[in-house]
Amino acid sequence: MNYQQTLDYLYTQLPMFQRVGSAAYKDNLDNTIAICKLLGNPENKFKSIHIAGTNGKGSTSHMLSSILQSAGYKVGLYTSPHLKDFRERIKINGEMIPEQQVVEFVEKYINDFEQIQPSFFEMTVGLAFDYFVAQQVDIAVIEVGLGGRLDSTNVITPELSVITNISLDHTALLGNTIEKIAAEKAGIIKPGIPVIIGQTQSETTNIFTNKAQENNATLIFADQRYKAINVELKLNGGQLMLEMDILKTINDFDTITYSGLQSELTGFYQQKNIPAVIYAAELINTKGFKITEANIRDGIKNVVTQTGLLGRWQILSQSPLTIADTGHNEAGIKEVLRQIEQTPHQQLHFVLGVVNDKDISTILSLLPKDAHYYFCQANIPRALKVEELALQAKAIGLSGEICGSVENALIAAKKNAQTADLVFIGGSTFTVAEVV
Repeated sequence: MNYQQTLDYLYTQLPMFQRVGSAAYKDNLDNTIAICKLLGNPENKFKSIHIAGTNGKGSTSHMLSSILQSAGYKVGLYTSPHLKDFRERIKINGEMIPEQQVVEFVEKYINDFEQIQPSFFEMTVGLAFDYFVAQQVDIAVIEVGLGGRLDSTNVITPELSVITNISLDHTALLGNTIEKIAAEKAGIIKPGIPVIIGQTQSETTNIFTNKAQENNATLIFADQRYKAINVELKLNGGQLMLEMDILKTINDFDTITYSGLQSELTGFYQQKNIPAVIYAAELINTKGFKITEANIRDGIKNVVTQTGLLGRWQILSQSPLTIADTGHNEAGIKEVLRQIEQTPHQQLHFVLGVVNDKDISTILSLLPKDAHYYFCQANIPRALKVEELALQAKAIGLSGEICGSVENALIAAKKNAQTADLVFIGGSTFTVAEVV
């Protein structure tokens, strides 16, 4: 098989949550365990950091990877889903896994896969772990795919774990309350392994505290130690950067540290992720690594350059200002809308596409009524039919036009937009994937 034939096999033969939704979700780790056994249990042969959460886990994973790279380490990074290229999921120091590695792995184990019948995600986890061992990474940052307790990545024993935040998402699989979802995310907490919680939330504090106590694991709430203040966007050498000071609290005494911290990630919501990133980077020093303040600053500042992260408040063009963001659940959309409100513009042109396995009524009810919408449908089976999206949107007072494809929607939005307007693309990771 060549690379394209290999991808065709993976996409057509292995159930893929990204494309088909819940039919690809497995409620146990049996297949992952079988694949790891087949590969000689690579999950036990490299050091790792495990990242879970509803929103922010991708950005957090990339920032930690970038910091470790800045410190001179060889860093594996496993994330999902991909936006443009399957190989985005598996990187070492920002470089995607070579196509030939993917081909050889599938060819070598294809007969075994026929026996195990893994999902696309289970196979990809095996490929990533096998590759990281073969390339002798110093450490790998592993992002949870869905949930935590039953996620295929949850076979590792990391140096530390991070849970960014909890909000309602994938409720059909993880539970329909914050508490139930938190219990699933808490499943990554391991005996004796410290865990950092990115955001203190009243509904989840006891769940995480009890789980940590059961496992004799040190629990740290990062936002009780660090807080981003004086957050603003600034031009640095012609590049727009998010800049902030970090307030450190020890024994109820506050002091400014990491003053003037900058990031290529310009979404204001990153101020919620960065405290956990800083705490994790400092904590890994107790595990035999050496991370300096300069490494932390450099890694956060250059995260996009060093890791290739896409789709987080990503500016696609300036005239009209055109921005894409992958925020897609209630909490994510609220953050996006908050930043849209703070972005100077006259008319908002909103390119909107969503998936078909979520209740979108809450999200639609949050969207501004005075925007003009361009309803579209990403090119995946999971996408909600554009006619249905437009119907639901119209029912709550959102006006716009049916455009079919994401490409057509963006063309229409840019054609209608004046120079001082804002064009925003979002609603789904897969909508964004077609424009970045």
